Amino acid sequence: MLDVVIAGGGYVGLAVAVAIKQAAPHMQVEIVEAAPQDVWKKDMRASAIISAATRMLDVFGIWHEIEPEAEPIRKMIVTDSKTTDPVRPVFLTFDGEVEDGRPFAHMIPNVAIVGALRGLCDRLGISIRHGLTVSGFVTGAQSTSISLSDGNALEARLLIACDGVRSSLRDMAGIKTVRWDYDQSGIVTTVEHERPHNGVAEEHFLPSGPFAVLPLKGNRSSLVWTERRADADKLVASDDFLFDEELERRFGHKLGSVRAVGPRRAFPLGLTLARAFVAPRFALAGDAAHGIHPISGQGLNLGYKDVAALAESIVEADRLGLDIGSLNVLERYQAWRRFDTLRMGITTDVLNRLFSNDSTPIRVVRDLGLGLVDRLPALKSYFIDQAAGLAGESSPKLLAGQPL
Repeated sequence: MLDVVIAGGGYVGLAVAVAIKQAAPHMQVEIVEAAPQDVWKKDMRASAIISAATRMLDVFGIWHEIEPEAEPIRKMIVTDSKTTDPVRPVFLTFDGEVEDGRPFAHMIPNVAIVGALRGLCDRLGISIRHGLTVSGFVTGAQSTSISLSDGNALEARLLIACDGVRSSLRDMAGIKTVRWDYDQSGIVTTVEHERPHNGVAEEHFLPSGPFAVLPLKGNRSSLVWTERRADADKLVASDDFLFDEELERRFGHKLGSVRAVGPRRAFPLGLTLARAFVAPRFALAGDAAHGIHPISGQGLNLGYKDVAALAESIVEADRLGLDIGSLNVLERYQAWRRFDTLRMGITTDVLNRLFSNDSTPIRVVRDLGLGLVDRLPALKSYFIDQAAGLAGESSPKLLAGQPL
């Protein structure tokens, strides 16, 4: 019998497998991944990884592999304007360092993160079953019987669902969600520009939603461009000339001429929060537990916080001789993560509603608020520590750079 089966071999699924196996080598951990074996190598996107998450990757022993591909975010600028405004006033700036030499976040190509985690899985002896899904499971007193899409079955003490925001396992477990749709999509692509970005990330609040420009290696940036869904679909389907023209209108000219150089995709945006994170012998992690608006760049990082809390709960229970799949053990993880997730979900929802509109009175109020924060160093430091994942005395050990 296996100790843990993880459904989903993305960043969160791989990381939780590594965290458990590295701290408890005797435990048998397997991953069931729906995608074929090498599909992850075709992912051209990049992700913002906060300082606390890089500490966890350092504990894993793979940060040195990833860091050469990582671009530190040295500064963050926030502007608020209309698309047609000739000048975009800067209302808020954040210095990028939370400690000497440690930026609050890095932009990292997805393939670098996944590749390093997969290599570590191989070295730790974690098996990944590709091209399969969990088609059902039956929870018993001592274990869970897990049916696979190829007709085979597994037996495990715990099943962890990391199968995305539309998690089928969450539905099978009977866990309800709070969910609503923003009628927005996030256009994700890579752009190339004439002049260097110098590690500066920019978030332009435009009437249709935030337009985030995040630095990559070289004269390139990752773009997360929020538009109303119908407009986003038209933009993604348009020819390169029209897309680059609309891109330049929003991007501006401070970095010279700009053009999209990577594939472009539009992802529907909404808020999804699971009403519970656990059930007997079952836990949700990552997007399966929470899907939030990318306005704060915290989606993946919420998942890594789940990894650290869940792995610590499981490993400590195992060391005490407790049943890792029991509800008492899993409820510690739920208590650890539920409030933070709810708070972040509400925060991103309020920010999106506040900034994704063209109301002049609301613009005046929010710009005054941004200006006030910019003039209060202590408040800015608090916000940057929150963004970096370094606030809070009860943070899981991995996020503090401590092994389990």
